[in-house]
Amino acid sequence: MSSSVSDFPGQQQKGQPPEHKAVPGVKHLIAVASGKGGVGKSTTTTNLALALASTGARVGILDADLYGPSQPRMLGLKGMPDSPDGKILEPMIGHGIQTMSIGFLVDDESPIIWRGPMITQALTRLVYQTRWDNLDYLIMDMPPGTGDIHLTMAQRMPVSGAVIVTTPQDIALLDALKGLKMFEKVNVPVLGIIENMSTHVCSECGHEEHIFGEGGARKMSEEAGIELLGELPLDIRIRTGSDSGQPVMVTDPEGTLAAAYRSIATRILSEIVASEDAKSVRTQAMPTIVMD
Repeated sequence: MSSSVSDFPGQQQKGQPPEHKAVPGVKHLIAVASGKGGVGKSTTTTNLALALASTGARVGILDADLYGPSQPRMLGLKGMPDSPDGKILEPMIGHGIQTMSIGFLVDDESPIIWRGPMITQALTRLVYQTRWDNLDYLIMDMPPGTGDIHLTMAQRMPVSGAVIVTTPQDIALLDALKGLKMFEKVNVPVLGIIENMSTHVCSECGHEEHIFGEGGARKMSEEAGIELLGELPLDIRIRTGSDSGQPVMVTDPEGTLAAAYRSIATRILSEIVASEDAKSVRTQAMPTIVMD
């Protein structure tokens, strides 16, 4: 299929303001973002979705990294999604996770060369023209950086909160901070920070080493006043599982890595509840004007 926005029906007319409306079939949208590429954001997204599903929740993934979609490979999915009426897409199911990605609609080797407006329209259609089936959580795997896709999400979609993934490196933390500030400016609650590749344990001798630095995300979370959701190790099983379409949450659900992802998922759920409670308090605190 050609990578053209015309492949998506019902384009928005020029001059119309962006709509901010609920996504049918979805209770909560959670954005997983990073300031830069290469920090393991997509791998973290996949395993977090599976960790949330292990609690009994109904979970989906929207692969919002339209320039570099990776969720089809990570979830072991191939082929085209069904579309009974030629407009609405049926999500594909990988390890129980409802999934939609532009990667299903273009060839693996075809570059996606789109300008900003085309990306905006494509993202909107993938979100709203997918028949999500009664999801508790739709996890959005965002592209790195702070661009058109992030602004479209914030302006048009009721996002419950964002999670920032970083590594301990100073340069990664600097970019992660930019992402955090971006979400604050567009009024999307930041649920917390995940430090990926926090430490490496040698598989031969068991020696633990902080290859990329130590304590960076913890310091950042303290300074920003947000939650450090967890620290994940640099482990070859995470990488090989993602490449093979068999995430570590599936291959070793009772292992230490799976436990780490489940712990982070639990903290994310707690932060969503706290954010909703705070929003409710703010709403109740608004004065009521009565005209006699």
